[in-house]
Amino acid sequence: MNNNNKLLVVEDDPGLQSQIKWCFEDYDVIVANDRASAVEQIRKHKPRVVTLDLGLPPNPDDPSEGLATLEQILEIEPSTKVIVVTGQDNRENAVQAIGLGAYDFYTKPFEPEIIGLIVNRAFRLMELEEENQRLLVGALQEPFEGVIACSPQMQMVCRAVEKVAPSDATILLLGESGTGKELCARALHTLGQNKDGKFVAINCAAIPDTLLESELFGYEKGAFTGANKQSKGKIEYAHGGTLFLDEMGDLPLSLQAKLLRFLQERVIERVGGHETIPVNLRVVCATHQNLREKIENGEFREDLFYRISEIPLEIPPLRDREGDIIVLAKFFFDKFNQDQGRKLRGFTKDALTAMDSYSWPGNVRELQNRIKRAVIMADGKQLSAEDLELDKTPSDNMNFNLRDLREKVERQAILRALSHADGKVAPAAELLGVSRPTLYDLIKKLNISV
Repeated sequence: MNNNNKLLVVEDDPGLQSQIKWCFEDYDVIVANDRASAVEQIRKHKPRVVTLDLGLPPNPDDPSEGLATLEQILEIEPSTKVIVVTGQDNRENAVQAIGLGAYDFYTKPFEPEIIGLIVNRAFRLMELEEENQRLLVGALQEPFEGVIACSPQMQMVCRAVEKVAPSDATILLLGESGTGKELCARALHTLGQNKDGKFVAINCAAIPDTLLESELFGYEKGAFTGANKQSKGKIEYAHGGTLFLDEMGDLPLSLQAKLLRFLQERVIERVGGHETIPVNLRVVCATHQNLREKIENGEFREDLFYRISEIPLEIPPLRDREGDIIVLAKFFFDKFNQDQGRKLRGFTKDALTAMDSYSWPGNVRELQNRIKRAVIMADGKQLSAEDLELDKTPSDNMNFNLRDLREKVERQAILRALSHADGKVAPAAELLGVSRPTLYDLIKKLNISV
């Protein structure tokens, strides 16, 4: 039995209270007969599942008190599965309750087998969701900390990182800004031979050219005005660990020769010094620029390019990662919803559609920032496309090959359905309007990893 097997029954009829208690002997049943006592029990016991009669005092014939109770319960504990109990003539109220976030509804008269099935299913779903959360937290403590992805494109990147990490090769990470190059660099460090050393990152574009040399190589006392003491550079600090040089495309030509010597000989000289200092470290570089183009324009040394790109790894933009947008969106939503102390209940359908259709020029960083801003500013219970400042205009490239188009659409639809259903095949099949065996066949045919 799970530690939290509490079932809250919100019902003002003593006879029905007894029936439900008798029906659920395997659960720890708590009873409330009005909104105030229900809220009190929610705060005190945090039950996983609630059965809620919409007809509550002071006016049992009016569902408004029950609907208000539902909203208050979900505001306090958004993950609670609330099963709404209604009379035969109140199906419209049940549908309204589902729209407010109720898990399911049950229509009187009371039938133990039916209500038992619904409640047991709700508890099982809560267990699965909690297990998924535990697995997610566990995954974030692994070498790929922070890399949230289900797409085959990112799975290929992760497999490549695992292969090259144990080697001593210099890695060049290529990709647009915001795709997660530093996260991959950290994974290379964690999986590499120098994992016990420091991970030292420096953004070559963020430091003025006049200061970048001393920042990288350090300086001796008196090397320039203001150099009142000897100072180590980032390369020395990374000795025994990993040095991550981000935005290598912005490295000035004057520094490229000195960096090339360091990469070839693994020795440095501080600014104003003459002593050579040996260093032993892993070097990972990254850029969003086309270095071959910069070589042709005389802005980047060709010999340095071949030195830093012993193994190049391309990180795809978010728009090309099938299914990752919604997975990442849900992850960021849960994080910021908790960090900001909000009680929001996910995304509206128009928000999900808008996120899938948008091209995300700022990639994962833009998605993260938009969701954080929306969580802070939203007035409703769910994040809408308007909250995310997105419209629904899709932008797909033209392709007239029917087979390619069909497979592409099938793959995208399946990955999106799986991401919306948290990786569960049965609910994904329901979203797609196909049987579970049919979906399994399509997953096998399209070589989709579940």
